[in-house]
Amino acid sequence: MRPITPPQVLPAIPRRLLIYAVWDRRGGIDDFIPHALQGLRSESSRILVVVNGALSEEGRAKLEPVADEILVRANTGFDIGAHKHALAHLGRSIDEFDEVVLTNDTWFGPIAPWQPVLERMGARAVHFWGLTDHAEQADHPLTDAGVVLPYHLQSYWIAVRRELFQSPEWEAYWRDLPPLDGYEDAVLKHEAQFTRHFGDLGFAYDAAFRYQDFATENPSLLEAERLVDAGSPALKRRPFFHWPPFLDAHAVIGRWTLEAAATSGYPVELALQNLAKNVPPKVLSADAGLMNVLADSPVSYDPQRPLRVVVIAHIFYDEMTDEMLDRMDTLPVPYDLIVTTPTAERAQRIEVALSRRRPAGSRRTEVRVLPSNDGRDQSAFLIECRDVLLSDDYDLVVKLHSKKTPQDGFNVGRHFKEQQFRNLLDSPGYAANLLGLFQREAGLGLVYPPMIHIGYPTMGRAWWANKPGFEELAADLGIHVPLDDVSPLAPYGSMFVARPEALRILAEHAWRYEEFGGADAYQDGGLAHILERMPSYAAGELGFHTRTVCSFEYMSISHTALEFKLDEMSHTIPGDTVEKIDFLRNSGFVGTGSARDFLRMYRNLRRPAGVERVIAALRPARGLVRGLRRRFRRR
Repeated sequence: MRPITPPQVLPAIPRRLLIYAVWDRRGGIDDFIPHALQGLRSESSRILVVVNGALSEEGRAKLEPVADEILVRANTGFDIGAHKHALAHLGRSIDEFDEVVLTNDTWFGPIAPWQPVLERMGARAVHFWGLTDHAEQADHPLTDAGVVLPYHLQSYWIAVRRELFQSPEWEAYWRDLPPLDGYEDAVLKHEAQFTRHFGDLGFAYDAAFRYQDFATENPSLLEAERLVDAGSPALKRRPFFHWPPFLDAHAVIGRWTLEAAATSGYPVELALQNLAKNVPPKVLSADAGLMNVLADSPVSYDPQRPLRVVVIAHIFYDEMTDEMLDRMDTLPVPYDLIVTTPTAERAQRIEVALSRRRPAGSRRTEVRVLPSNDGRDQSAFLIECRDVLLSDDYDLVVKLHSKKTPQDGFNVGRHFKEQQFRNLLDSPGYAANLLGLFQREAGLGLVYPPMIHIGYPTMGRAWWANKPGFEELAADLGIHVPLDDVSPLAPYGSMFVARPEALRILAEHAWRYEEFGGADAYQDGGLAHILERMPSYAAGELGFHTRTVCSFEYMSISHTALEFKLDEMSHTIPGDTVEKIDFLRNSGFVGTGSARDFLRMYRNLRRPAGVERVIAALRPARGLVRGLRRRFRRR
């Protein structure tokens, strides 16, 4: 082994090259990226941005003011491939710099100023350093059982000094780097090996924020809030898209992390804009805590900044008109009202109710008779009121409809209606606080009640038969937001408050009544049920996030029921929540609970010898039983 050039501290005013890797599934550049680069502009002599994949003209226009050079390459090898490409492009021109930083778009910042951290690390005699590190970990999810993930500096920020990047060992590392096929490869073949590789060769390294100071193996994921409090300039994106049960098991509260970042001065709307476009909405809602329990007294609404509001109400059951007007009148501002209804007779009765309730001319009120009731409230909203949604006349639209659900029985129908109305427009103070959410968050696109679960078996199956059609329609509409796995984040019941621009993708499409089909098409898999699940994904595509809201009363009812149901379902399954979910997922679908189903589940879990033979032996018996059943039916 050749002698290693001793590490040096940086000069007082170092020349620093920043190589920043970007990937965006749409070829764009989200606003958090130029903000992050601008925060490093004064600390960098040169900024080179490497874009994996396509780059739109709009994206290039965002990068040019904050980058000295932009490279666009094929999307291969993740950010590591981008760094390797940039180093090859620069060649020996990097020798003019004292430090080269390899970083990427997997963090938000600056949460705190970079200068104190860069000066502190510049005074340390090291060959390379990372912002954060990861402890050695046995049985890491990406490794095989019994395999240890080695200690390493995390690769989203690796700063390399001249004594290393001018060495033959540095050149050899990048020359011999194996192809990276997937995220697992990127971690195991590069991130987990880089530190050990150069450390074993005798190069010195350190971390700005060491895991030992946080009592966890991975502070950037599990102690992000404390990192913010400790002055870290970068906040990793992962705590806001990691699997929620895992974060739950470690009591990671993303909402508190975002609040800490906001307190430090970071414009969290930039983070939420990016996350809304790139994280499954239900995952984001859980990780970032995007649910609000609203008070009955107005505490967050600013009457000096009134919002222009239109209520669009589809009224089929016109006997509910007064009840719905009571709810609308909780709004803290005058509102325009557009009512849609399927027949002229209903329209006449609604007009009478409106004239009785409201002096003529006090607000714009209009009743529109639909040419068809196919699609019900969905078609009424997107077809008959398309002009309203695209008019730019309103800051907010409140979508309501007369909901009875008589086919499901009195209790279930009553609860569903109250769950919708009370969690949207419970009282004047409550409604004011709901509108206050939109005043405070420019990127808030939709607000609606949480998933209905009392009276309906929605938990775990709310896609029902709608996911294939949803995927096809989303592709046609250009919606690239990743879909949630088990259930979508959606306004079940189809009532919400929204910014019209957040619904632009849905409103601009030229829907036709015949696409919805008749009454027999109003079921799972039909267009109306697919569209009921689509608003948050359409809004997310445009960078708008969703919040769910409920009253204190409803939270007390809902949480108590949820807690009991989860407790009962967890009773016979071993382990913590993560282990319970893994057990159930690995078991597979329970089906009808037949002997064959349980054998299949046992095979999935244990795969013991002989089970396949038992299942095969059952097949003739099942055929015999079916044959006997058919024979007795004929008799």
